Amino acid sequence: MSGHSKWATIKHKKGALDAKRGKIFTRLIKEITIAARAGGDPDGNPRLRTAILAAKAENMPADNIKRAIQRGTGELEGATYEEISFEGYGPGGVAIIIEVLTDNRNRAVSEIRHTFSKNGGNLGEAGSVRFMFSKKGLIAVEKSAATEEQLMDIVLEHGGEDLTDAGDSWEITTDPGAYEAVSSAIKAAAIPTVMSEVTMVASTYTKLEGAAASQMVRLLEALEDLDDVQNVYSNFDMDAEQVEHAAG
Repeated sequence: MSGHSKWATIKHKKGALDAKRGKIFTRLIKEITIAARAGGDPDGNPRLRTAILAAKAENMPADNIKRAIQRGTGELEGATYEEISFEGYGPGGVAIIIEVLTDNRNRAVSEIRHTFSKNGGNLGEAGSVRFMFSKKGLIAVEKSAATEEQLMDIVLEHGGEDLTDAGDSWEITTDPGAYEAVSSAIKAAAIPTVMSEVTMVASTYTKLEGAAASQMVRLLEALEDLDDVQNVYSNFDMDAEQVEHAAG
C-alpha cells in the first residue's frame, strides 16, 4: 500500500477525520478561496471544480462554498493567503512535501521547522524531494467493498491509469484530468472509498518499522495539526501490523 493511502487508512481507523471535521472545513475553504482567484466559474477552473467536489464530499453546506468562492473572486472581503511549499525528511530519510496556505509566512516557517526538529525530521532545500512525486488521482477501496473486476471495468471505461492490489484494499490511480470521471463512476456504483483525492504519489517508497514508523506517524500528525498546513505527502511505507499498531 502506498504511503499516502496507508496514512489515510491510519486516520480512518483512528476516527481522526471525523474528530477534525472543523479543521477539514477550514482547509477546504482556504483551497476554494485560493482556487477562485483564477475565476469563480468551476466549469472553466479545474482547480476550483476539484476543491468544490472535495468540499461536497465532506458535506460542506452550499453557503459556505459560495462565500469561499466570493472571497476568492473579491466579491467578499477576507484574509489574503500565500501558497508556500516545504520539502524535508522524516525518520529513516522518508521524503515529505508540505503544502501551506498562510497569512503569515514567518509563523508558518517557524512552526514547520519546529515540528520537524521535535519529531526526528529536518527541512530540506526546495527541489530536494519533489522530483520523487507526481500529481495523480488516488482512490482506495477496501476489498470487501468491491471486486477487482468491478473496479477494473470502471478504470478502463472512464480513463483510469492503473488498479493495484494494496493488501486490504484496491488502489486506483488516474491522471488528474480523469480523476473526476473515475471518482464519479465509483460513487454512482455505490462503492464506498477509504480515500479519494487528487494527491502527490511517490515513485519509490521507504519502508519503516518499529520506533521509526511510530515516530513518522507522530510527525505527520503534528504537521497536519498546524493551522496553516493544507496537505502533507510522504513516501513512507509500513507493514499491516505496524498500521494496526499506529492506529491503536
